Amino acid sequence: MSDRSVSTGVKILGYQVRDLARSRALGGYALALALATWGLVHFGGGTARALPSLATLVVLVVPLVSLLVTTSFVHHGGDFIELLLSHPVGRRPLFLGMYLGLALPLGAAFLAGVLIPLGASGALSTHANGVATVALAGALLTAVFTSLGFVIALRATDPARAMGAALLVWLAAAVLYDGAVLLAAYRWAAYPLETPMLVLMALNPVDVARVLVVMALDASAMMGYTGAIFQDFFGGAVGRALAIACLCAWTIVPAWVAMRDFQRKDF
Repeated sequence: MSDRSVSTGVKILGYQVRDLARSRALGGYALALALATWGLVHFGGGTARALPSLATLVVLVVPLVSLLVTTSFVHHGGDFIELLLSHPVGRRPLFLGMYLGLALPLGAAFLAGVLIPLGASGALSTHANGVATVALAGALLTAVFTSLGFVIALRATDPARAMGAALLVWLAAAVLYDGAVLLAAYRWAAYPLETPMLVLMALNPVDVARVLVVMALDASAMMGYTGAIFQDFFGGAVGRALAIACLCAWTIVPAWVAMRDFQRKDF
């Protein structure tokens, strides 16, 4: 990538960050997370009991917000994208600037909403490992579902369909997937299912993030069926490294697919 392309991408990134920083939706997202975190810590019996509940909230809310914000931006920012493409701007730096301009502010809003109340309660020193893992899982989920949001928005030309597809993806990944896996495990319980279950877990980034948090918090109630198998097989530092690598792959591959779609799309 040339120096001019890099400079163009950085300018687009800066514009995106400034634009989203002034957004009421982003501020509302951070405020809602802060209030939820503060409430869980102060009314949930302390930080140790609040962290598993906060982790459950994170793996449900962060994917939903990231998907909806990304799909909404792509469809409602069509005129802005067309204006930029009318200038000598490469599509690759434009996409990278747009992607980072969404993922970074969303990640920053998430971290501010979670870490500021936890820091005020002293959890950053007393439960540093658990807090760091929840923050890492939320940041990675933000990147993953921003990538998936771009794929959905670029392939669904109608805004209503894009929003519907985003909601279906969130519902399947965050709510229905583990139940379907458990049903399959019950149906074929007579067969050795450990390896297929590990593969199925890797196919769902929400499951992977849940397992990453579980291994740090030792919150067995959050595990789910695939999480319990992953914990038994790996656990410890190896399991954390594998979970992080899987989430990074879930970020990079959809982002690459979205960039290919963006380069081919006729705006």
